[in-house]
Amino acid sequence: MGPQDSDEPAARFHRDRREHGGAPDHLDDDQLAHLAEEERVTAGLDDFDPDEVPPATDAPPAEDITQSDEYIEERAEIERELDEGELRVEGQREPFPPTHYDR
Repeated sequence: MGPQDSDEPAARFHRDRREHGGAPDHLDDDQLAHLAEEERVTAGLDDFDPDEVPPATDAPPAEDITQSDEYIEERAEIERELDEGELRVEGQREPFPPTHYDR
């Protein structure tokens, strides 16, 4: 691996003698993948490291709920109930007097 131009310290390739003796002999797969991607960018094979790309800043557009099929169906049902008198509108007088069964 060639010298790195970044200010970050070079990643460890070899085990340190201060590590636990039972540590695995192979390197971490994630670390190897990250180092390989850095080398590909340095060599010019890739334009950028996908792990270093910031997330998109634009939020997805809000979905217009009034255009959904469920909303349109419910709106039609409410209009039908209003037309047939099945749905009571707040503030309107009741068509029949109350009975003792309402209690």
